This record gives sequence, C-alpha cells and structure tokens, in this order.
Amino acid sequence: MATIHPTALVDPGATLGDDVDVGPYAILGAEVTVGAGTRIGPHVVITGRTSIGARNRIFQFASVGEIPQDRKYGGEPTTTTLGDDNVVREFVTIHAGTAQDRGATAIGNGNWFLAYTHVAHDCIVGNFTTFSNNAQIAGHVTIGDWVVLGAYAGVHQFCRIGAHAMLAAGAIVLQDVPPYVTAAGYPAKPAGTNNEGLRRRGFSAAEIAAVRRAYKTLYRNGLSLEAARDALAAAARDTPLLTPLVEFMAGSVRGIIR
Repeated sequence: MATIHPTALVDPGATLGDDVDVGPYAILGAEVTVGAGTRIGPHVVITGRTSIGARNRIFQFASVGEIPQDRKYGGEPTTTTLGDDNVVREFVTIHAGTAQDRGATAIGNGNWFLAYTHVAHDCIVGNFTTFSNNAQIAGHVTIGDWVVLGAYAGVHQFCRIGAHAMLAAGAIVLQDVPPYVTAAGYPAKPAGTNNEGLRRRGFSAAEIAAVRRAYKTLYRNGLSLEAARDALAAAARDTPLLTPLVEFMAGSVRGIIR
C-alpha cells in the first residue's frame, strides 16, 4: 500500500501503486497515476492528466503536469507522461501538452532533471538524459537518448537534440544539434564530438573514430550541407553507427547548427 503523509492532499481519484511514498504537503490531482515505488517529496504538486511510472524520485517543490505556459491553451484534455526511474530535483517544472501539437509531453526512463530545470509543453525527452541545473527547453522540443544539457543551457522551440549530443553550459540552441555533437555558445555552434560521453557509454575507440570522421565530413571539410549529407549517407552503408546521424539530418526542419 501507498504511504501518504497526513498533511498531503491526495484526490480520491488519484491512483497510487504499491510502496508509493507521498511526503508532507504534497498535492496530487484526481487524474494522476503514480507507479510502484515512486517517492514524492514535500510540497510537490502533480496535477492534470499525468501518468508517472515506477521508482521515480520527485523532490520537494517540483511541479509536474501543470497546464502549459502557452496563450493558445484553452483547457483541452492534454497529458503528461513520465516513464520509470527518473529523478526530478527541487523546483523542476514539467508542463502538459497543447491541442495545437501532439497534446502530450512525454518523458522516457532513467532521466535526471536537476534543480530549476524546465520541460515545456509538447516536448519529447528520451531515456537517460541529464538536464543540469537551470537547463530549460521550450515547447515542441525533442531530446534524444543520453543527451546532456549543461547548466543554464536553453533550447528554442521546435528544435531537436540528437542522441548522445551534449550542450555546453550556457549554450543557446536555435537549430537542431545532430547526434554525437557537442554544441557551445550563443547561438550554439558545433564544438566537436561528445567523445567522453561516448566512451562512458561503451563505444569502442573505432566507433568514436568513425564519429569523429563523420564530424569532419559535416563541419571541417568545406563541403556544402547537401554534399556532406551525401557523403555521410555513403559512409553509413559500411558504418551503421552513422545511420542515426543521416536520418536525423534528413528529418530536420529548422536546419542543423553549422
């Protein structure tokens, strides 16, 4: 059974899994579902049509599932979803989707959202990402698996950050950041490949070398974007590791940082 502190306000319509712990003065709304083993700290507010998976840790003063900060929002039945094993630290804000987009904010598994980070409406966050303190993403942003956002990094609406990319502290992203790339500055520019992150995730020296060659093709060989895309597509036929990079570029609407 769930453990609910006497001062917490849990709507009778909320659904709590086994071993959920709800701390003092926390507030859970009527359409909230919380999976087994999740710990909800003091003064946390979880509202809206929000589904939270198992074994998450949500620290004091976080807000999850609140209506979006969007003037177009008119009370439509949009949702917020968190997977399993996420860590949501103090003063994090995660907002629901809007009817003008997919109607949902969706977060995967194993992510870390450090203090004061913000996930806006209609965002998609993959798995095992790290949002350092005060990192903020605007509406309609997509964050791939294993991405790291440095402290105070910001991502413009509708941008995409590819898997295994890294944003340096204070980076302001106005266009898509391809997989494996490190971005820095305002506006963010390519600053090499995320070699240390790839090593930590078990990429071999040969795989990292292939990523570095791809980066040179894209950013250092003086090729046009179209010529670089063609060269990378050809390289990906022998090096499948580059296929996500090629597919990411093909799907870019805002264009990639260059």
